[in-house]
Amino acid sequence: MMELLSLSCSSHTSPVDFRRESGLFQKKIISRNPLATSIRCSSSGVAGKNAGVSPITTTSNPPVLPRLLIPELPPGGNNMSSPIISCFWEWKPMINVHYEKSGMENMESPPLLFLPGFGVGSFHYEKQLNDLGREYRVWALDFLGQGKSLPSEDPTTTTASTADQSSWGYGEQTEPWAEDLVYSIDLWRDQVQNFIENVVREPVYIVGNSLGGFVALYLAAFNPDLVKGVILLNATPFWGLLPNPTRSPKLAKLFPWAGTFPLPARVQSLTEIIWQKMSDPECIHDILKQVYADHSTKVDKVFNHIIEATQHPAASASFASIMCAPRAKISFDESLIRCKRQGVPICLMYGKDDPWVNTFWGLQVKQQLPEAPYYQISPAGHCPHDEVPEVVNYLLRGWIKNIESEGKFSLPLLEDSKDLENDISRDIEFVREGSRRLVRIQVYGTCLSIWERISLFLKSYVTRLITMSSN
Repeated sequence: MMELLSLSCSSHTSPVDFRRESGLFQKKIISRNPLATSIRCSSSGVAGKNAGVSPITTTSNPPVLPRLLIPELPPGGNNMSSPIISCFWEWKPMINVHYEKSGMENMESPPLLFLPGFGVGSFHYEKQLNDLGREYRVWALDFLGQGKSLPSEDPTTTTASTADQSSWGYGEQTEPWAEDLVYSIDLWRDQVQNFIENVVREPVYIVGNSLGGFVALYLAAFNPDLVKGVILLNATPFWGLLPNPTRSPKLAKLFPWAGTFPLPARVQSLTEIIWQKMSDPECIHDILKQVYADHSTKVDKVFNHIIEATQHPAASASFASIMCAPRAKISFDESLIRCKRQGVPICLMYGKDDPWVNTFWGLQVKQQLPEAPYYQISPAGHCPHDEVPEVVNYLLRGWIKNIESEGKFSLPLLEDSKDLENDISRDIEFVREGSRRLVRIQVYGTCLSIWERISLFLKSYVTRLITMSSN
């Protein structure tokens, strides 16, 4: 049964860029020359943590194809860029989901849905909505408990003893609408499922970064009829600390609290300490510095949006709920197996220089899905869609075109059928703000076993350690 929709839309506006003059990263560090540090590929195909390390030359280096020039992004703020509309959808009473959309006039094109990573929201896909919205219908949503999908009222009752608290979720009792509310991966899967059924109303291509990648795969495993294909961008292969009550009921009973509201007193004090650190602007700055490989990337807007979300009165309790929520009913690997069995098309695009979800994890996915195209991008970190959107958008267009044409159009960068079996590398050039940029994409074939890749990874890692120690 289709639920009633309550949609409230407004024109998209950007937050104030209070570090416009110098740039967020430039406050503390010197920006890299993007051309000088663009190509940092090793034969292992797995990223080292440190940027600017010399490449490893071995006999197993894949052949480098001729350089390819791809289109630049459309300039923002004019009619060349697809406008973004900000909306709210009332999923359940008092539970509103914020999302953004673009390109709704492209009725003959397939729909795309973008799922964000932890701590960010739909704003992290601005470069996709502005660009891809010119050809496709595109949505990006905020997971409940994050971004602008935080509650509009306190989920707990306020008493005389708690009336002076500025934070929500610490009251005496749970409000009726928030009974059993836990910001878990199962809740997010249900949220995305209902969003597709009630807002998009047809199967979609789902693109997920980090946490969003896990949710995308998890949804596809249970609801393949809603998914045309899944694109994983440095997808995290694990989420949640506590056992799932459905999968491990006896073990779950050992944990009396699993993310519900209100927070227990012992959890409140610990949350306040951790949240004070996690929401500090300097801490957020340092995290962004870790996950972006090219520190010349402008992240002021992303920084501002994250800060804005941390100032919401429900932010700290929501953070505690997320951290203590149960794991998914099935694991990431089990979701992969289900998707493979059900024939869900999957594409992998991983930033090579991610210190958190390095490409070793992507190679494990590739081992389970040898026919899935795997594009490793460097320089790019945990968020390749924001760091090198020109490249990610180009690959997205090509992969969707291949799926929609049932293989009549070749996969991006794989025009020769022989390239599907063997590893290849290709330099990709594009223009951004008048300057030429260069990245290298390594495409993994189907022939090399995971053990061979692990061996290459270990050789790469040892060589990097030797190089670092000698410097």
